[in-house]
Amino acid sequence: MRDAAALAAVRQVLELDPAMDLQTDPMELARLSRDAYDYSPVLTERLAACRAQLVVCPADVAAVERLAAVCAQHGVPLTVRGAGTGNYGQCVPLEGGVVMLSGGLRAIRELDPLTGVVTVEPGCPMRELDQQLRRAGRQLRLLPSTWRSASIGGFIAGGSGGIGSIRWGFLRDPGHLLGLEAVSMEVRPRRFTLSGEQAEALNHAYGTNGIITALKLATAPAVDWHQLSLDCADWNDAVALLQACCRSAVSLHLATLLERPVLQQLPDWSGPGGEHHRVLLLVSPDGISSVTRLARSFGAAVHDLGPEELGGGRGLRELSWNHTTLHMRASDPGWTYLQMLLPQPEAAAMDALRASWGENLLWHLEAVRQQGATRLAALPLVRWQGAERLNQLMEDCRGVGAVLFNPHVVTVEDGGLGVVDADQVAAKQRFDPAGLLNPGKLRGWQERS
Repeated sequence: MRDAAALAAVRQVLELDPAMDLQTDPMELARLSRDAYDYSPVLTERLAACRAQLVVCPADVAAVERLAAVCAQHGVPLTVRGAGTGNYGQCVPLEGGVVMLSGGLRAIRELDPLTGVVTVEPGCPMRELDQQLRRAGRQLRLLPSTWRSASIGGFIAGGSGGIGSIRWGFLRDPGHLLGLEAVSMEVRPRRFTLSGEQAEALNHAYGTNGIITALKLATAPAVDWHQLSLDCADWNDAVALLQACCRSAVSLHLATLLERPVLQQLPDWSGPGGEHHRVLLLVSPDGISSVTRLARSFGAAVHDLGPEELGGGRGLRELSWNHTTLHMRASDPGWTYLQMLLPQPEAAAMDALRASWGENLLWHLEAVRQQGATRLAALPLVRWQGAERLNQLMEDCRGVGAVLFNPHVVTVEDGGLGVVDADQVAAKQRFDPAGLLNPGKLRGWQERS
């Protein structure tokens, strides 16, 4: 906890500002100091005691500047929070201080009718943004499985990939974030505008190196996606069918594969039965017949689930990515998970891990585009047997050639490729010279010489 006098001084200023919605109730402070990190038993223990002393929701960008100024003046940490749907403690204040809610900044400032480029404030709910885009014949390229409740700024600052990654790759790939507006963390804050290349250092940086106040994003032409699920009795056939669908000339928005024991613990929205391994697809309507033909060539049963209904909350999106983990843990909280990019060929690596870990490791695959090529990402369900066993499993995954994205750590780098991004550290030095924004989350800043 930071100096009580400094916090009292900050609180006094915020209480007098009509553009600040200030929260001081202990229960609200506790609720707004956490996200969905309880997917990880490691993070649950690490972050349980972390609390903000103040939570504030500024009404506009000018109020954000005043908030940054008073926190910088008194040396009080500031952690920016979106909707709190992240899984890695991105918005948890490790050193207390102030949590800033971005919900007051939710305007869609501009939508270019020719290019589809949208400029939007970070607190805008992704569902609301996607609805407005669709009315203009556009849609978001990438979404988390929590898109119904997540905010766009939180996704950019803390996300990586998700629904749409089979076509559009990952958020940090050039072409998604085309620019942003942000506020520096200084006694005299600066409001600055960055181009797409300059903005990359604030993408997936957990809000450590600038307070994002607007984003400029590319969108895609809207498609009324159709839902199909494909059942295979044999796991290797299911993997091969998933890959065949991805290699086809069919437009896909989602391609998920669930191993039988995982499918059996999920809601039944993806079709009848649970005796087989199941591929979940969001496919363009003109690709239904081609996917059906491919499925039959593998002896797979096809369930036509009809057009996607975005208003219902019971579609295939809600069974994919980290929602798979959510449902599995709701059935049995003894499960946690990992995130990795599988080596090629994938079957050998999965077979080796299955031989060592048996039913303590259940497969959930997502097809993604990585550096222009289709790859299989894995978010396997892992039976929690303690930190030592989890670390051994991660070493075994690396041993078979998988690239791990560890979801059981709090730092940007260690949840990614494990290497320090010098551009992120330089951006923090430029826009947060005292290191007050979300301290403890950027390892490169802590290790700088």
